[in-house]
Amino acid sequence: MALILHINTAQEEASVALSNNDKVLFEEHNKDQMQHASFLHPAIQRIIQNSIPRIRDKIQNLDAITVIIGPGSYTGLRVGLASAKGLCYALSIPLITLNTLEVMAYAAIHQSTHQPNSSTLYCPMIDARRNEVFTAVYDSKLNVIMQPSAIILDENSFIELRKSHELVVFGSGSVKWNNICKNHNMINTPMLNMILAQNILAYNCFQKQQFTDIAYVEPFYIKEFYNPSLKKE
Repeated sequence: MALILHINTAQEEASVALSNNDKVLFEEHNKDQMQHASFLHPAIQRIIQNSIPRIRDKIQNLDAITVIIGPGSYTGLRVGLASAKGLCYALSIPLITLNTLEVMAYAAIHQSTHQPNSSTLYCPMIDARRNEVFTAVYDSKLNVIMQPSAIILDENSFIELRKSHELVVFGSGSVKWNNICKNHNMINTPMLNMILAQNILAYNCFQKQQFTDIAYVEPFYIKEFYNPSLKKE
């Protein structure tokens, strides 16, 4: 039995969840990005108090904590990682860190109703400033085709990949892309369940004992600073 607490404050909607192995038991969400910090610890407390009898009021029985470390909101990443590290230190349990774009891609691969073909690639996009997005490209096995990066979108973005692949585009940045490119090889899919994807990836890491060094881990910003509440249109 692996009881894992999941934290995600990287994006506009924050979430906290508790899972047992690959099954999510409880989850809470906050859609007000300015309130992620005040939401996080009360949400963790509520989830623990409402959980199964084995761990009710006993946060010490957690086996690991997972947190999404970026890219995403500068402040949100710091809040989530600091909380996760503090709990791991206090409880002497391992930390699992996940990339936002990889979790998004996993969700799209396994939850989308779109029927892929042998050339399908997955392109998560996180809205940054103006026409800029944080993005990456993955194949159906979650192999990295294009490394996570910050790019300014224009009509030539992904042009070589678009010649021979179908790109499934999703996430908050895909709205910008829709205004720029009408290419038939770009398929849009709605944002999917991040908690389910985070849980599966985290549980896989837990089984393989793929833990993060708490002393040295930092948020994965890609860029020095990003805060969507300050972005200019």
